[in-house]
Amino acid sequence: MSERQHLAAQLRKGISALGLEVSADQQDRLLDYLELLHKWNAAYNLSGIKEPARMLSLHLLDSLSILPFVEGDSLLDVGTGAGLPGIPLAICRPELQVTLLDSNSKKTRFLLHCVATLGLRNVQVRQERVERFQSERRIAIVVTRAFASLRQALDWSAHLLGPDGRLLAMKGQYPADEVADLPPGFRLAASHVISLPGEDCERHLLDLRRGVASAPA
Repeated sequence: MSERQHLAAQLRKGISALGLEVSADQQDRLLDYLELLHKWNAAYNLSGIKEPARMLSLHLLDSLSILPFVEGDSLLDVGTGAGLPGIPLAICRPELQVTLLDSNSKKTRFLLHCVATLGLRNVQVRQERVERFQSERRIAIVVTRAFASLRQALDWSAHLLGPDGRLLAMKGQYPADEVADLPPGFRLAASHVISLPGEDCERHLLDLRRGVASAPA
């Protein structure tokens, strides 16, 4: 069995464990993206993880784990780096308009290559800092992964969110101190514990929205 066949089996198993529906064509494109990430990583230092099987678990499946919580028609991936979680989400939700935002020119060159190679018509790449970025329309979801604190993420991106906009923050351990330090006008709407197939690690997805937090009982 070839390495790609092994990775394909690992991907199918992980998608099943997450309870997702991802077509065979989409799974092929996810593996194509993984191959690009692995190939470019040596020169561009896109990830500290070098082995494709580990990349699949800690990058692809980690990104796909938030798919059930992604709603709306537009998503901005802030500090996207190598395109995570934005590219996997865009592959699996072709109707979703995804913007990949990063200030690092090496990373955005890689992202532009991925978008062209994979034919991702629903993805645009922007090289800019989030606090300076302007969108022609309000974004339904801003997503961050291994980014700044919750307060910083909201301070920098609040101007992009509409009244019903959401910030989905992917975190490891539950960041109680960060939740307690949310800026005025935002609240924690939900916190989801994410189980990553084949990995013994703690993951949380925090759903932040406009409004005032409820007073403790």
